Amino acid sequence: MVMLSYITIGANDIARSERFYTAVLVPLGYEKTEENGAAIYTLPDLPDRFNGPGAVYVNKPFDGREATVGNGSMIGFRVPTHAQLRAVHSAGLAAGGTDEGAPGFRAQYSKNFFVGYLRDPVGNKLALFSTAEDRPD
Repeated sequence: MVMLSYITIGANDIARSERFYTAVLVPLGYEKTEENGAAIYTLPDLPDRFNGPGAVYVNKPFDGREATVGNGSMIGFRVPTHAQLRAVHSAGLAAGGTDEGAPGFRAQYSKNFFVGYLRDPVGNKLALFSTAEDRPD
């Protein structure tokens, strides 16, 4: 089976991006480590967790140039509940992210697609989504 193993996200200010990604990913079950100036987020209890699935590397671009946003690029993270999604979205904002769409249902995708959008300190877009069938408030 072939699957996405890891993603690398460029950052210009590692400490600032690390605050943001720690606020978003640690509540989703990721563990953070640091290596060679990079913040690395992995899911525990995987035999080869640094190669995924789902590993996230936040570091300066390898070519030495400034990190820039990828127009049309978006990284999606599945969140188990609507309440947790709201909490993680708020934590991302408090940790230096910007709102790109408040948490809510998006009927154009499906009746149960609940999503909130954030941009990280560089401007990369993240989707936090849940397809839980409960319909909160």
